[in-house]
Amino acid sequence: MSTCKDWKKKLHKKARISPYPGSKVERSEVSSDKVDWSVEWEEYSPVEYTARSVLAGPKWADPEIGAENFSPKFNEKDGQVERKSLNGLYVVENGRPRNPIGRTGIVGRGLLGRWGPNHAADPLITRWKRDDSGNKLAHPVSGKNILQFIAIKRKDCGEWAIPGGMVDPGEKLSATLKREFSEEALNSLQKTEAEKEEMEKQLNRLFSQEHFVVYKGYVDDPRNTDNAWMETEAVNYHDESGEVMNKLHLEAGDDAGKVKWVDISEKLKLYASHADFVKIVAERRGAHWREDP
Repeated sequence: MSTCKDWKKKLHKKARISPYPGSKVERSEVSSDKVDWSVEWEEYSPVEYTARSVLAGPKWADPEIGAENFSPKFNEKDGQVERKSLNGLYVVENGRPRNPIGRTGIVGRGLLGRWGPNHAADPLITRWKRDDSGNKLAHPVSGKNILQFIAIKRKDCGEWAIPGGMVDPGEKLSATLKREFSEEALNSLQKTEAEKEEMEKQLNRLFSQEHFVVYKGYVDDPRNTDNAWMETEAVNYHDESGEVMNKLHLEAGDDAGKVKWVDISEKLKLYASHADFVKIVAERRGAHWREDP
């Protein structure tokens, strides 16, 4: 399983891109050699930005630091809100949590609701690509069998991604994985009760299939700021025979514009750190990833 230390080596790149998603806000430029907090930089002057949708106070968002009756307990479970990081303890400076990977060129929360870690879950559903006779298809160059995963096209940015989402306060990870997959890849919110019942039966079969945790920790996400960042637990559920997924009809819903099976290879361009997760799964399952050895 990959860990946060791997991201430290890479530095975050998508978390430094301008303009900030959904806005015209330009981040203060942060060069790769100044990302790490251990590097002294007295002139660092990041832009302050929190989206109006967050400041409006929806139930999934925290109030501003210093607001009346808001005393968040960072680095621990705060009521139903999980403020512990999957990466371990993080620094809190002037009442604000500090991004554990480093500088992003922007302070505040941007589009993220929580100060500190914002927890998500990413269900990575896979099967083998097969021909009309049901035989596994191998890549002509590598000779390895081709693995496919279910991808959605995000409405907010148009990028292809794993159909994941935020963990609700008090919700178990396994429940989030199933809920997000059914809402985004099966359009469960628009189904009749009878359809939901049949879908639930097949989903229970799918989520009881052999699986493993691909990654847990910090994510290089374009929404990250110096004070709020995305963390996820990505889990791979593999339908070895393909029979379970044959009974589930893919239909985009909720935050997804489109949904489809995608062949896994190094050519994939995906949202945030999702291509890294997919690569780990391909390697773990001995599937095709790249053409040259």
